[in-house]
Amino acid sequence: MTLQSPQAIDRDIFSSIKELSGKLVERWRRRDRISQRSLGKSVGRTERWIRELEGGAGTASLEDHIRCAHALRMTASHLFIFLFAVEHKMPIPNELLLQDDLWDLERDILDVVSRHQATAVARLASRGGAAAIRPA
Repeated sequence: MTLQSPQAIDRDIFSSIKELSGKLVERWRRRDRISQRSLGKSVGRTERWIRELEGGAGTASLEDHIRCAHALRMTASHLFIFLFAVEHKMPIPNELLLQDDLWDLERDILDVVSRHQATAVARLASRGGAAAIRPA
């Protein structure tokens, strides 16, 4: 399987991720009845900056989006699920990214990764013994 190179991931993809994230941050903030000023204060930014982040504009980095999600007690999987799909040229239903709580999906993804890793370790061990899986 070949992933797209970083150069092939268009800047528009990151803009789309930030726009989606901004909308989610706004929805979560409103749901919890938190003002833009209060959220801004909790992440060390201004009310205007939060307004720009929620609108998908401004200079907010992905780290800033993660910081806002965490300040609202949400995980930031909405950023990475979309990015994984783009890198693998797979469609992802927008409805999935509009859900407030992706905790169960995140746990399922982590379980799959854990099982995959355990299988890979077992395969290495069967080929070369325990020495094949010990860190250098």
